[in-house]
Parts: sequence; structure tokens; C-alpha cells
Amino acid sequence: MSSTHFPFTAVVGQDDLRLALLLNAVSPAVGGVLVRGEKGTAKSTAVRALSALLPQVDVVAGCRFSCAPAAPDPDCPDGPHGPGPGAARPARMVELPVGASEDRLVGALDIERALAEGVKAFEPGLLADAHRGILYVDEVNLLHDHLVDVLLDAAAMGASYVEREGVSVRHDARFLLVGTMNPEEGELRPQLLDRFGLTVEVAASREPALRVEVVRRRLAYEDDPAGFAGRWAGDEHEVRARVVAARALLPKVVLDDTALLRIAATCAGFEVDGMRADIVMARTATALAAWAGRTAVRKEDVRQAALLALPHRRRRNPFDAPGLDEDKLDEILDGFPDDEPEPEPDPEPEGPDDDGPEGGPDGGPDGGGAPPRGDGPEQPERHTEPPVSEDDTADAADAEAPQSPEPQPAQGEAGADGPEQAAVRASEPFRTRMLSVPGLGEGGAAGRRSRARTAHGQTTGARRPRGQLTKLHLAATVQAAAPHQRARGRSGPGLVVRKDDLRQATREGREGNLVLFVVDASGSMAARQRMSAVKGAVLSLLLDAYQRRDKVGLVTFRGGAAELALPPTSSVDAAAARLERLPTGGRTPLAAGLLKAREVLRIERLRDPSRRPLLVVVTDGRATSAGGVGGSAAGTPRELSERAARLLGSEGVTSVVVDCESGPVRLGLAGVLAADLGGPSVTLDGLRADSLAGLVKNVRTSVTSPASHSSNRRAA
Repeated sequence: MSSTHFPFTAVVGQDDLRLALLLNAVSPAVGGVLVRGEKGTAKSTAVRALSALLPQVDVVAGCRFSCAPAAPDPDCPDGPHGPGPGAARPARMVELPVGASEDRLVGALDIERALAEGVKAFEPGLLADAHRGILYVDEVNLLHDHLVDVLLDAAAMGASYVEREGVSVRHDARFLLVGTMNPEEGELRPQLLDRFGLTVEVAASREPALRVEVVRRRLAYEDDPAGFAGRWAGDEHEVRARVVAARALLPKVVLDDTALLRIAATCAGFEVDGMRADIVMARTATALAAWAGRTAVRKEDVRQAALLALPHRRRRNPFDAPGLDEDKLDEILDGFPDDEPEPEPDPEPEGPDDDGPEGGPDGGPDGGGAPPRGDGPEQPERHTEPPVSEDDTADAADAEAPQSPEPQPAQGEAGADGPEQAAVRASEPFRTRMLSVPGLGEGGAAGRRSRARTAHGQTTGARRPRGQLTKLHLAATVQAAAPHQRARGRSGPGLVVRKDDLRQATREGREGNLVLFVVDASGSMAARQRMSAVKGAVLSLLLDAYQRRDKVGLVTFRGGAAELALPPTSSVDAAAARLERLPTGGRTPLAAGLLKAREVLRIERLRDPSRRPLLVVVTDGRATSAGGVGGSAAGTPRELSERAARLLGSEGVTSVVVDCESGPVRLGLAGVLAADLGGPSVTLDGLRADSLAGLVKNVRTSVTSPASHSSNRRAA
């Protein structure tokens, strides 16, 4: 397969994506781009094609860290560099694999030589390669937390630091950070999200003609990559020349007080946190003016800058849909006087039509750098909602309509398992106490929930390295080398260290888990105020799972069966959406729900054996239907649920039961279920962080005494 990239100007549609990338090419200070969208929307194709449009960079000949000849890094490990002409080379685009090690990212020291010879033998990493170029992270939302921390530090300081046992190396690392992600696979940490200057939502066009053109161009490229690239070479040259011209014009662009007030008012109006949004908007508006060939920032530049820089900064929690209210934006901007017309027309070159074979990603005719909207490709809406079916519409309308108080049927009444009812909205989420899995995991899934052996954290011991040494345990290494100094002929002050002496530090930190929710959606849970509180509790636990970097799954049971409403995923957004639309009603097949959970955990154990599970059962403990389990001869629904729970408990599945029973008379069936599962039971109110004391230092410590379990079982 040829290494020729698909031409940037040949990408069909995706005007906002191409504009955001080009603005960063004009002004790298904008801070990079985060591209969010469904799979198969040319995210990676457009990013990889951008590097061909960047101007060449001058570097010190032979420097592995891309120092600029005019201003070399005084701390460069390959320095010091004297004055002299540099060598020109293309700007690099470096890809960071999701599974990369920290040493691959920041570089690695030769610890053996550093200890024995006192020299800084340093092998540069990807941050050094990306200096003055592009650092591209595909599926950035799946990046391990420790790599995210390194990226945050480098992006904030413009430099990379490598420190190992008193030996330090520092070098410049200024790069354009570009990330792509599919939101269905999980969200980004807020700290990293804020580091991206701009964000773009992309979606495939629903227009048949544009989809045909996409297929036509892709097939033509795959048949003859070099020939296809040659047909677009003229357009690539024009855009590259326009980037160079915009870079030259950028220092002359004037950002006056009116434009600054518009930017400040917009950020304040949308209540974004901090001041980074104001700075990014100012840089983006300036780059838009330069891209349009102007020396003054206009209102349309500020508007376009807001649409690119603010959506990902105004999310208050992970379940808020990204987007910006454009009517509100216009209302804020209209509160300022219009710009005075410039005495001369804009010297903006006219770009060819995007959809023709000569098309380029030029800005619109208004000069603000905004892509054309008329006959151009269909754009994703900025404030989007998931597709809604007629049933969902009816459910939402029913949930939003004023509800008269409904009497809750008693636990033993026949009406408790009534017909299906429409979905209700969840109550306001709250901060929960942490649930964790006991024991010490192997740290296969980076996260913040349960104790595990990890690459980062508190040092707990030492061992011989398996493969490349990453974290040296100095004391253990010296202790291993000390007895052999005389035999190795040591005569000076230096320590003679061999490879067999090196010891790897073992560390303890936190890991992410698979949190599988098993939610009772039967008629006994269907009273509106009660189900709203239940959904609010599960939503709170989902928010906690998002913050602790867990995978989540959702099993529901009602009527005659249980179903896997959401297969285990890293996207808590998807789980929250399924929960919101969950209807209730019917009988209570508790055994079916538990056995479905057991099957899901069995499959996930094969797929991801290093991720330990945590089962959270949300129910009042009632069982009124077998749900197709066993048959009439197998026993009553109550007996079937007890067997299923004991089976899960015998397999060592860590479980917590959230008791949803309410009312003055309580049967305590959830406590009985918790005892069968071998875990604790906690009420909805007790789940709150401010009201529950010491639930989960170990979730196997039950909050109900064995005597109460026995009495509850007799009462049942």
C-alpha cells in the first residue's frame, strides 16, 4: 500500500473540521483540535492529510530534538548548539498509539550507564519527535491516565521532563495536539478536554449525492494513490500558499477593544470555567481574520470562534450534550455596535467549489472564514439530540407533563406488577460513596476505583524486571550489586552495576472496574416518584463510574424476562441515555436478571480478564415471576432468585444491593438478597456520600447482621 496520504482538499464536506485544522496551521497557538464523531467520517484521513499543508521548518542539523537555528533550546540534550545555518525539513505528524508506554512517549534513560558512568544516555520519545509539528492521538478518550498526565504537563509547559533517580533531562516539546474520538466509547477527562483549543462534531452526510462523491473519490484513491494525489496537487499547493500568507499576515491583525468585549461577554454569558476560553477565542478570531486576508477582527470572526472554542468547555457534567445555543450567541453579539466597513475590499482569494475536482477548503464569501452553507455538504447540528422514536417522544412528553401524585400500591397487592408505564426522568444526581472491589488487582485497566498493582502509585517493593526496566528501585539495585564489587574489580568510587542487579519498583495504585448495573424495572418499582429516585441513584453511580474510568453495563428485568440494555462499554453517556428511556411495569423476574448478569460477566471475563467486576443490583428484593428460568417444577420465583444469588456469590462476584423498598412497612427482602450474594445492602438514602459512613472499605462487609437476615428470610 502506498504511503501517499489522501489529499486534504479532496475530503468531501466536513467544512468545520477542515477549517479548524487550517486555523491551527495558521496559528499553532490556538491550541489544537478535538474531533468528535461517529466512525467512518474521515476524522483520521483529514488529520493525516494536514501535515502536507504545513510549511517546512528549519532545524539544527543533526539535532534529534528539532531545535530552531535562530533560537536553539539551551537545555537541549544534543546541545549546546552554536550559530549557523539550519536544514529545512517538512513538519512532522507523530501518532501516539493508545497502548504506548510512558517511556515511548517521553523517552528513556539508560539507567545502567547513568549509575555506572554518570552519563545522560537519553533516547528521545514521541514528544521530541513532535516538537514544532503535530502530535496526533487517535481514540484519545481511550488513552491511559498516566499518559494523559504527561500530555497535560507537556502541553502546559511546552517542555518534557524525564527524571529517574536523580538523573534529569529536559527538552522543548511544543506541538499541535490533535485528537479524534468516538463518544460512544467514552468521554475525555475534563482536564484534557480543556487543553484542546477547538472542538468539532462530525457526522456522515445523509445527502445521497455527497455520499456517492465520497465513495467515488475513495475508490479512485485506492486504485491509484499517486495518480489521485497528482490530480489534486494544484489545490494542495494553493491552500499551502494561503496558509503561508495567513501566517505572515497574522502579526498585523488588530484585535480591538470591541472584539475583546464581544469575546469576554460571550464567555461570561455561557458561564465557561476559567480564562482559557477567552484566550483561545481571541487567538481563533485573529487566525480567522488572517485566513480571510484581513487585518481587522469582525463580529463574524468572533461568532465562528465561539462555535469552535466553547462547546466542549460549557459542559457541566459528562451527561450534558455538547453544543452551543446559537440564538443566545447572536443575542450576546448583537449587544455591541456593528463593525465599521473597511475602506478596501478583502484581498481574499476565491477558492474553487468544494465538490468539484479542484475544490479546496476555503472560507465563505463573508470573509469570516466560515464554510459555505448553501449548497455545501450537510453539517452536523451544533446542539444535537439523539434520534427520537415516536415511542420515545410519547415517553418524554409523559415524563415532562405535570404529574398528579400517584398512590403507591402496597407490597403485597396484585396491582404492584401492573402494566407497562412510560419512562420517567431521573431525579437530580448526587455524590455517592465509593464502592470498590476487595483485594489487590493486577492493574490491567487504569482507573481510580479499586486497589491494584500499577505502573504509578506508592512504591511497595521490588522485583527483577520483566522486559525493559521502567521504574528503578534504587535501594534494591544497590543492595543487589553491593556484594559483588570486589569480585568485579571495583577500584574507584563508582558502583559497578550489571544488568542482573537492576530491580524494578513495584507500585500500588488504583484500577478501573467493570460496574454492571442490574436494575429492577418491574411494576413494583413503577410509582413515578419512586422510579425517579431510583434512576437518580443509578445516574449518580454512573457519574461516579465516569470519574473513576470504569466500564459500565446495564441489565434490566421486568415482565417475563431480563435483557442486556447496554453491553459493557466505556461510554457512560450511552448508559445514561438508555436509563433515561427505560420504561417500567410488569412482573418481577429477579432470577432472570441475576442469571443474565452472570452470563454477561462470564463473557466479559473472557474478553477482558484483567478488569475485575462489581455487580450493583438495584431492587426492592421482590420476585414474582420465574422469567423463563427453570420451570414450574424448579421452584417458586423466590426460591429461584435465592439460588441465582447464591450461585453468583459462590463464584466470587463482588456485589452491592441498593435497597429501593419504601413505605412504613418493609419486608427486608433486599437484605436477604444481599446475604445470598455475599455483599452489603444499602438504602437509596444511605448511598449518598454525606450520609453513609464506611460502606466500602470492603464491600463484603455487610451492613446487616446475620440474625436480621435469618429473621427476614423467615418473615418472607
